[in-house]
This record gives sequence, structure tokens and C-alpha cells, in this order.
Amino acid sequence: MRAFLLVLIVFASFLSCEKESSNLVDTSNIKVDFSVSRFDVDFYTSSATNLSEIKEKYPLLFPVETPDSVWIQKINDKDELELFSETQKIYENFSEVEQDLRSFFTYVKYYNKGFETPNVITVLSNIDYENRIIYSDSLLFLSLDVYLGKEHPFYADYPGYIKHNNTKAHIAVDVANKLIEKQFPLNKDRTFISKIIHEGKKAFARDLYLPLTLSSEKLGYTVDKLNWVVENEVQIWKYFIGNDLLYSTDPELNKRFLDKAPFSKFYLREDSLSPGEVGVWIGLQIVHSYMRSNDVSLQELMSKNTSEVFKNSKYKPRK
Repeated sequence: MRAFLLVLIVFASFLSCEKESSNLVDTSNIKVDFSVSRFDVDFYTSSATNLSEIKEKYPLLFPVETPDSVWIQKINDKDELELFSETQKIYENFSEVEQDLRSFFTYVKYYNKGFETPNVITVLSNIDYENRIIYSDSLLFLSLDVYLGKEHPFYADYPGYIKHNNTKAHIAVDVANKLIEKQFPLNKDRTFISKIIHEGKKAFARDLYLPLTLSSEKLGYTVDKLNWVVENEVQIWKYFIGNDLLYSTDPELNKRFLDKAPFSKFYLREDSLSPGEVGVWIGLQIVHSYMRSNDVSLQELMSKNTSEVFKNSKYKPRK
């Protein structure tokens, strides 16, 4: 039965641009142990009478210089209580997210034997989407109010490319991105080709850690924009080469092709059809080509020089 399912997965990969990596491995012997603490629930259902108990349970979240009056005001704030109420409509039962995180942590540990699974603390951040996840080895803080669904009225004024990923399905992706940032050494080479390969290495690790997650979800693209980048791989690569971008150190290229944005900036009429961060996808294709041509583990890839990866990738865009 397991073999039959794997055949179906491989077959499906040829039928759609939503192709998933064939990175399913046997993790049945990998055990992860972590706790989930619902600070958001504990805090917003507390009162002045039991605040001291909450402070004792979550000492890191209560700076000593902040008086209790500030916390009591937050507990009773109408807007914050509304935010908590809306969050509870989706996350009163946290089991689905917890299972997604458990699967993710299991794959991380499979590829990184010394990985220590962090304990998870759920919080509300007044929709601070730039700090959705805070991770520091043993603890991971998760802002649930950023994941109420892309159509939620709280996000009405947010750019579409931001709120597109404000969904429950994207939580594990954001956690993966935050963890991977710490795993890969800082890239000191400022050339554009080095930057896109560095981002491609991180995206490759994400594929291994989240083998059952859709490619569009992992990349943060809509399905249409993922299809566009797949169909235009040759043209994108020709543009990079034809405009002498590969070895450019112009920081403006980050904004055009690597930073989060509604679309990438080729300065062409069809730019709006493209996804932002198109350089990340090209970097991922180069890394995939490198890994197919070289017997290298993920751990070895992490420390490989980007110029070496490019040189030995034998990358050719798919026509």
C-alpha cells in the first residue's frame, strides 16, 4: 500500500506545476517531545486576582519593569478581547496545528540528529506580521492572530501578497523558514547569483522538512504565479544573463527579485503575472540540479560555498 501511494505521488508530479518533492522518508523511529502552552488563552481569560499565577507561569513575557496595571488594562481592552475572540474561533482546538508542527519537527530531526525540539507558546501580537514567529533554540513563540485567514476583515487594509499567507496552513511554513534561517550560515558573498543560491539552499531544506506541503504554500505563491514561474524559467534565466545580473552586487536586485513583494520587477509589461521573490525559485532549481549531480547530504549542502554549488550544478532551465 505504501509503495502504491508513492507511485501515485510521483505520477501526480508530472501532471501539475504544484509538483511536490519526492522527499518522503521513514520517520517512524524519530521521536520528538515538545509542549504547547496557550499563553493567549491563559492571559486573556485571566483577571487581576490570578495575574500573579500567569506571570509565574510565563516569566519571560512579563518584564519586571512593567507594572501590573499595564497587564490588567490589556486583559480588559475591548479591541484586544475582540482579537482574542476571533482567534479562538479558529484555534480553540489547536490539535491540527500541533500535528503539523510535530510532523515538521520530526523531519527536521531526521536530517539533523542533534536537533532539540523547542516548546511552543502561542501569543497574540496585534497582527505584527513581520514578527509572526520568534524562535530561540528551546522556545518558539507563535502569533496566532496573524493566521486568521486571508479574507479576514482584520486584514482588509493589508497588501494582498502579505495576507495571502495569513492562513492556518502557512504556520508550519513560517516556522520552517525561521528555523532554517538559524541553520544556514550567513552568506557573505554579495553577488546576485550567490544570493539566489543561498536562498535556494534554504528552500531546498524546507522541501525536505515539509514534504507533504504544496509547493505554492512553501513558496508563498498563488497557484497561478507558481505556474507562471515554472512556464517562464527559460525566459527568467535569459533575462538574468542578458542583463549581466548574475555577478552584480547592486542591492536593488534584492527588492526586485528576492524580497517579499506583490511581483518581481523585470520592468516588463507582464511583471504583474510573476510572483515576488522569483530569485528564490530560480535558486531552488539550481540547488535541485546540484543535488541531482552530486552525492551531498543536507548537512554538507548547508556549508557548501555558493560558487561551488553553481559551478557543479550543471543547471539548465527546463524548456
